[in-house]
Amino acid sequence: MNALRRHRALSRIWASEPGLRGWFTTVNHTDLGRMFLAVAIFFFIVGGILAMLIRAQLASPRSAFLGPDHYNQIFTMHGTIMMFLFAIPFFEGLAVYLLPKMLGTRDLAFPRLTAYGFWCYVFGGSMMIFSLLAGVAPDSGWFMYPPLSSTIGAPGINSDFWLIGITFVEISAISAAVEITVTVLRYRAPGMSLSRMPIFAWYALVTAVMILTGFPPLILGSILLELERAFDMPFFQVAAGGDALLWQHLFWLFGHPEVYIIFLPAAGAISTILPVMARTRLMGYGWVVAAAVSLGVLSFGLWVHHMFTTGIPHMGLAFFSAASTLVAVPTAVQIFAWIGTLSKGRPSLHLPMLWLLAFFATFVIGGLTGVMVAIVPFDWQAHDTYFIVAHLHYVLVGGFVFPMLAALYYWMPHFTGRKTYFKLGNTAFWLIVPGLHGTFLLLHWAGLLGMRRRIDTYESGQGWEAINLIASISGFVMSIGFALVLIDVVINAAVAIRGSRDPWKAGTLEWAMPTPSAPYNFASLPQVTSREPLYDAPDLPVRLARGEGYLGDPSRGRRETLSVEIATGAPRYITVFPGNTFLPMLMSAVTGLFFLGMLLKTYWLVPISATGVICCALYWVWSLGGTTREGALPVGHGPELLTAGEVADPPGWWGSIFLLLANGTFFGSLLFGYIFLWTIAPNWPPPRYAEPGPDVALAALAGAGLAALGPRLRPGTGLLLLLPGLGGLAWAGIRILTRVPDPTAHAYDATLWVLMGYALLHLAVALVMALFVAARGRTGHVGAIIGGEPRIARLWSDYAVLVSGIAVLAAALPGWLT
Repeated sequence: MNALRRHRALSRIWASEPGLRGWFTTVNHTDLGRMFLAVAIFFFIVGGILAMLIRAQLASPRSAFLGPDHYNQIFTMHGTIMMFLFAIPFFEGLAVYLLPKMLGTRDLAFPRLTAYGFWCYVFGGSMMIFSLLAGVAPDSGWFMYPPLSSTIGAPGINSDFWLIGITFVEISAISAAVEITVTVLRYRAPGMSLSRMPIFAWYALVTAVMILTGFPPLILGSILLELERAFDMPFFQVAAGGDALLWQHLFWLFGHPEVYIIFLPAAGAISTILPVMARTRLMGYGWVVAAAVSLGVLSFGLWVHHMFTTGIPHMGLAFFSAASTLVAVPTAVQIFAWIGTLSKGRPSLHLPMLWLLAFFATFVIGGLTGVMVAIVPFDWQAHDTYFIVAHLHYVLVGGFVFPMLAALYYWMPHFTGRKTYFKLGNTAFWLIVPGLHGTFLLLHWAGLLGMRRRIDTYESGQGWEAINLIASISGFVMSIGFALVLIDVVINAAVAIRGSRDPWKAGTLEWAMPTPSAPYNFASLPQVTSREPLYDAPDLPVRLARGEGYLGDPSRGRRETLSVEIATGAPRYITVFPGNTFLPMLMSAVTGLFFLGMLLKTYWLVPISATGVICCALYWVWSLGGTTREGALPVGHGPELLTAGEVADPPGWWGSIFLLLANGTFFGSLLFGYIFLWTIAPNWPPPRYAEPGPDVALAALAGAGLAALGPRLRPGTGLLLLLPGLGGLAWAGIRILTRVPDPTAHAYDATLWVLMGYALLHLAVALVMALFVAARGRTGHVGAIIGGEPRIARLWSDYAVLVSGIAVLAAALPGWLT
């Protein structure tokens, strides 16, 4: 088969459906990556407009431009959009588009999960925009501190939009994180060991794991606060045994890692682009990877430095202050590696390089002010002033937006297949960079003069007037620059002349394909022997087009790629991907009905939509795999390989591992909240606590033993033991709930309801999965017979047994101790 016939055959197999229908049915990562980026840029534009409204209001004292109510909605939505609807989704879109191309594979691990996450993002973000247009946007700040955000401070629906909308959007983030993690670990070109991975893939992997462990505390906090608002469960009310500081702990357990979740993808783009612009290779690859991993770990030990003024014990202040300064070390390692790369190369001042230089100048200032606020006495003075606002924007704009603009111009030839011809981007650069510094460098000064953040107006005569006027003018200059970037990108994508395949002379695999890329990425998968394959084999694109790599024969007529060993990159098995379908969009819409029912207090929608989600999920999984064993199949090189449905560790097993990592972090955060209230809140537990009793403990113990043993026996016998085991655990949970009849009476009672509800939900999931696998086995599906699907069900049943046992123990502990 010649290259043209191969291209046509693969395009028929991998292409999305034509026209508007293709937007709603596509599961191709190239299309979804572009769609993610386009929607994220739209939200950036909305957030930027809101920022300009804020600067217009603060340009002069006692401004009547916005009233307090509208101002609170606007500044809340500005922060919410930039943090939740732009920064993380923009990284997701870039990773969804680039990672398979960089890794030398044809798609992400779970294409339909990518589409589901995208539509959850669109629907959740649309919910937030609707609230803004309807005048009922959240108005308690993007941090949503109780009691400002509880029914005491915000009795309307405004806060509910934030809590429910953001939780809906977080489904997209968790989906993308599972997708990215499994893809980086298992879907790479043959021979691409961990030490040969592109540096951007390392950063994406660290970021994805951070999302899986950093976002669940926020999801938990949002659920608890919504339960308080909707059902009067008093988790954050001191008079009823709660504590408002619990929200701050849960929020900043997410919030500070979030800063590094935003920074690390930008650092990955820098580490990719900088060596190309310097015409050399990255200095200290191993050190940079170690620094990225260290930064990801250390970032979870810093959250309390946002709470230095809340009465933290001095030992805690010292520990978190030291941790906050220590995080500067891995950051410095990366910066010195980049400087070393520049010093040994011959940098060319193309537009991406200009944005990287702007990053260095801006981010270093933001990092130094970050070290300043890590020092407790200084933080006591600067906390909640505009010094913190300025520091945050230096870090986020300088540390994320500038590198992403470099990435935009660096990969734009790949997106469009055209060279950059018009030079509006250079003009935009000289507006944005001075505009940023003119805005936020001055606001450091305003903060030191005592200007508090989150205020809608101020009196004259305090020395802030000239600062705010100049900052507002500079902000509008910066906005004009961003508008020029948008115009420049659109014009170059539409009318610029065609460009070469690899305009930057880079060495990574995404430049080994025609641009814009074909829906299948590679006509055949490459064999990788180094980190920059194109430097070592310049003729690699031609050889791949001729089908000289793996899976170059499309005669089986389906979407195929290879899964590899994690460490070595040796081919492991063939993965067959599903085709285009409406199912992800339909399932996300049904999921949206669940959240809409909670938002509008139409609770009859909740069980209906939950049932719809379960039905969609069961159909989703049932459509995978087949009832015929294919055996080992040729892949073009080396030994023949089995398909994913005929191995013991299919992609779903790996996806479950990382989904359970996020799930376990959620449960750990719930236990943290339980212990925090127990040690901090007064009257905990209340004198009328409900002691579960020996019957509950024995039922839970017996149930846990049977449920843990069942999945390890033969399918029939195992199911007979699993069902009564899950039933025993469920009975123990229900028994505890019957002894705590009123979850609104005290935070202790409410917490037990959440603990038991979590356990019962996962027992139900384990039961459904066990019955599903049994049905699959009876109908002859290969995955259920070989053992891959039972192993997935066992993971979930073991997890359900573990968390149920811990939840019952936690409920019993107060009674046993007293």
